Amino acid sequence: MTLEQLRVFLEVAEREHVTRAAEALNLTQSAVSAAIAALEMRHAVILFDRVGRRIELTEAGRLFVPEARAVLERARSAETMLADLAGSTGGLLRIHASQTVASYWLPARLMRYHERFSRVDLQLTVGNTQSAGEAVLEGAADLAVVEGGLDLPGLIVRGVAQDRLVLVVGNRHPWSDGRAILPDNLMETNWILREDGSGTRAAFEAHLRGLDLDPTALSIVLELPSNEAAMAAVEAGQAATVLSIRAAQAHVAAGRLHVCDFEIPPRSFSVVHHGQRHVTRALAALIQMLDAPDAADDAYPG
Repeated sequence: MTLEQLRVFLEVAEREHVTRAAEALNLTQSAVSAAIAALEMRHAVILFDRVGRRIELTEAGRLFVPEARAVLERARSAETMLADLAGSTGGLLRIHASQTVASYWLPARLMRYHERFSRVDLQLTVGNTQSAGEAVLEGAADLAVVEGGLDLPGLIVRGVAQDRLVLVVGNRHPWSDGRAILPDNLMETNWILREDGSGTRAAFEAHLRGLDLDPTALSIVLELPSNEAAMAAVEAGQAATVLSIRAAQAHVAAGRLHVCDFEIPPRSFSVVHHGQRHVTRALAALIQMLDAPDAADDAYPG
């Protein structure tokens, strides 16, 4: 078994298509087929079923996927450590970030990092807070940048900036008139919220529990997977939502959304890495840069 065979196997497993895997690997279709055949023959196991022109993972193939990923991750870590020991700040950094962070806070900082460390390749994947933390835990990411904290063992979580959450409504909502919103009023409207696993939703629900309110008692009419989708839905109807002022400010300035008179405590943006994995020079430099104060970027609208 070779690392190249494992790479080929995972590409084919992800796409369940030999031709597409070959294109992704910049190999010929015959080379990909030969690598899979050699792996199956060497270990006397069938990893894929051939169904007409399609291929599907067998049960053995599905069980082998996480093991193959783990081996390649260890090989990548070993290669990175050797480069690090040689004093080279280079390689690949895989970053997972939650939506608000990835859209409104992180890009400028990644560009500054790239300008300083041009030999480091940055790969950004956008999800939510929970999925980003799990990626670090599983070794699929070197660093996560998320909204708030994470309750996952083995992770080091460090706050690097503050963010303000706001309750917003559209023009058709009665609360758009600027009235003060009391905690009990929150049960009187429909809500559009981010999905479970979102840091924004988790922070809002934690605040409700601090007010002795049950988040499950809210009238939630839609759960949406992005800030933009939530804002579009709120603008079109008479529901409320909660999101970062960084996400809402352009819509508020344009008069499409209104920030309600309801105080929500600030929350932190946090960097997350694994406590038992080697911190390379490249990763340490990125963490240091994200932790550096930046008054212009970190100040959020009042």
